[in-house]
Amino acid sequence: MTLLRIFSDQDGATLLDEYRDPEAIAATLAKAGVRFEQWQTQAPLPPDADSEAILTAYAKDIDRLKREGGYATADVIRMHPQHPQKTELRQKFLDEHIHREDEVRFFVEGQAVFYLHLGDRVYATLCTAGDLIDVPANTPHWFDMGDAPQFAAIRLFCNPEGWVAHFTDSPIAKGFPDYHAFV
Repeated sequence: MTLLRIFSDQDGATLLDEYRDPEAIAATLAKAGVRFEQWQTQAPLPPDADSEAILTAYAKDIDRLKREGGYATADVIRMHPQHPQKTELRQKFLDEHIHREDEVRFFVEGQAVFYLHLGDRVYATLCTAGDLIDVPANTPHWFDMGDAPQFAAIRLFCNPEGWVAHFTDSPIAKGFPDYHAFV
């Protein structure tokens, strides 16, 4: 189930607010400048759907976002508990960073947590299947998929190089509950 928890950026142990209703989550994130949507596919996908099938199933929404945001490419990332680079990738995403372009993810299956450091708050959003999150360019954030990741997500990029992070060197991420506190 989709979940948004809000903390002070000074205290990851004290919960300031929590939302479970997708409409309330979308409205709360919108006030902070973050897009959140829920999508439905036009056709059911098998659990082992390949990237091409996933992109085809969501083509209408992908094309709409490409037009709206100027995104040039879309791909699919799939993580599973046996992925050979799961530990390395998790560690890479756990440190606060920014991107020079929006970070757009639509969760086709599974779940993971985006932590958005916006002003004096941290918005921890557990994204699950059907959720789209669009983290604006230059927003400090980090991402946790857990130590046994299980998700597939569509990613949209303006930059053909794909995911390019600029790390803030802030230790903030270490002071907040990890993925396992959300599931």
